[in-house]
Order: sequence, then structure tokens, then C-alpha cells
Amino acid sequence: MTMALSSLSCSLHFTPTASARQTTHTNFPSTVHIPHNPLHKREFPLPLVASVPYQPINVDYLEGEFSGHGVTFEGVGDSCVAKMELENGSTVTLMLPSGLITSYKSPMWHGEKMELLHTTVSEGENGEAIIQGGVSLNFNFQTDDDDDEVLWSPTNWVLHDIKGNSEESIQVELINRTSEDMVELKYIVTLREDVLLSELEASNSRSLPLQMTGSILSHLTVSTPDATYAVGLERSNYCSKPPLASDFFLSPPDLGQEEGLGNKIWNLLSQKQNFPQWESSQIEGEEEDTEETDNYKHLGEQISLIYTNAPRNFTVIDRGRRNSVLIGRNGFDEMYLFSPGSGVEMYSKDAYICVGQAAHLKPILLSPKHVWKGGQRIHNPNL
Repeated sequence: MTMALSSLSCSLHFTPTASARQTTHTNFPSTVHIPHNPLHKREFPLPLVASVPYQPINVDYLEGEFSGHGVTFEGVGDSCVAKMELENGSTVTLMLPSGLITSYKSPMWHGEKMELLHTTVSEGENGEAIIQGGVSLNFNFQTDDDDDEVLWSPTNWVLHDIKGNSEESIQVELINRTSEDMVELKYIVTLREDVLLSELEASNSRSLPLQMTGSILSHLTVSTPDATYAVGLERSNYCSKPPLASDFFLSPPDLGQEEGLGNKIWNLLSQKQNFPQWESSQIEGEEEDTEETDNYKHLGEQISLIYTNAPRNFTVIDRGRRNSVLIGRNGFDEMYLFSPGSGVEMYSKDAYICVGQAAHLKPILLSPKHVWKGGQRIHNPNL
């Protein structure tokens, strides 16, 4: 059962500004400084006990506190949706505390706005809203040893700051920390006239190194995968892998799922039936590198690929919608590409592809007292 996006809910929380640390990696070359009034500084204390639920935030208070930046808030019960809007018509809808971006609409050459992301909302067994697709984060932190135990997985994001204005660009900064404040991940969402930036800053204040694995996954809406092409990947190495685990990942309608786990884990039988090109060694995690020979890669077949040395920028072209999207990455060595194949109805809820900036095959090493930066850029060149 499909539900309206206005029914989505989330809670807003606030944290104080973190101290500066040593950094590595640079931001995207296209990132520009966003003017901010230093006199309008907002810092809110955390509750003393991290496990205690935060109190609901008054939406009217948020509107008054953050007015003038081009961001509005819609409350549903104890929850809210943040909408970023520029004067040129570009908009982004951001869910809190999940950090899920459910919508990115941008003006096109023909004068109308077009939705670039693909998000679905369905009703769960208990009547709850299940949101999938969009742009989502899925990261795990663990110690730098042979222990596979996950130390921390950031999921509940806290609103930290909003900068910019509706004329040029808007920047929303979210933050997530461990209960001991020893590991921190910042998520900075920036909307410009023709670009949506999703940038991360991971800080390790521990005395021991950490490993970070995971991905930024972006579901792009298309007319049909059969009319969609990835341009610029020729001579890149890739390996075929099962779809990346994520609560927000959209699976094709014919793929089975393990009961009770939604789209987070697909069962082994369904993977073998629907992706016969995966050998048993690939399902179990062994890599078999292949060189991409097509610079105009057709996405009409079912694929789930991790590219290990792809260009920092490539283009997705949709002939059906007569538009293109440029995808860029920074800080990540791996790029993920998924297509459900051409066996879906045109312009339906299953007409999408997924791209991701990932650290799946090779974890990102966070040295002690160190900050890592990386992110993704979705650029609309069709203005």
C-alpha cells in the first residue's frame, strides 16, 4: 500500500560544535564557501544520558530559529521533514533522524522541474511507513584487527547547523557520535542551483585506529533501465557482487527477501536465481576483477557491480526522459552500480538505477586523532 511522503516522520536533536582535528582528503573542487553570519550561532546541549529518548522539538521554534536560510520544517507527531528550497526552484527533502534524502528536484532545459531521485513509501505489516530509495548512508566502524565485531553504526542523525540562503546555496549539517564521544561522523548536505552534495567527515579521537566500511547509496529515477546508459567507465576494473546491505536499498520486485528483515539482506537462493552471473565464489565474497570494455554501458541487464578504479566523475544518460546526471565522488576508492534490469514497467516504482560511493572491498582506515573526508556530488547539467 503506497503512502504519502507527508506521513514520514523523524525527530530533531541538537549538539554542540566539535573541535577541529587533523584532516585528510580535500572537498569537491566545485564546493564553494557558503556565507554565514557568525553572530547567529546556535549551540544546544545534549541530554546527560545518551540512551534517554530526546524530547519532541517544536516545529514553530525551528522555523523561528532557522528562518532566513531557505529551510522549512513539517512536523508529524514527534517527527519532522526538512525541506531545502532555492529561488531557482531546486528543492531537497531530508528526513531526520535517518538522514535519508527522499527528493531532489531540479529545473531542466525545458523549463519544468524534474525529480532526480527515486523513493518509495509502503506500508509495513504493522501499519508503519517503510521508506526506501533516495540518498542514504550505511556505515559501520570497527577496530583495526581481525575482530569482525561492529563497534558503531551511525543511524540517528542530529541537526547541528544550517548555513547559506535561498539565493545561492543551503547547507544542512547533521552529526552523529558514539556515547563516549570518541568517534564522530558529520553529514553535510549542500544544495546549490545545479548540484546536490553529500559530504562526510569521520573523526577518530581514540588512541587506536578504526576501520570504516559502508556506502552512500543514491537511487536515480529513470524512464526505464533499458533506456539508461553509464558513460565514462571504459577500462575501469569491476567485480560482480551481491547488492549492498542497507535498510533503504530498493530490490527488484522479483527478488525474495528474508522474512522480517525487509531489504537489508536478500537470501542466497534469490541471488543465485535472479543474478545467474554470480558464481558461488562471488556470493561468498571472493573478487573476480573484470575490465570494463564499454564506454557507453547499457544498463538494461540486471547488474550489481563494484568498480575499484573508476573515474572520479561519470555520466548517467536516460534517453527516455531526455536528461543526464553527472555523478562525482571524493575520498572513496570504490564506486557501486546497480540496475534491476529491463524487465520493469516504464516510469513505474521499479524504474530506477542505484549508484554508490563505497568502501566495501577495502575499508577506510581512520588513524588515531585523525579526520577523513569524502562524499558524493549529483550534478544536473540540464539547466
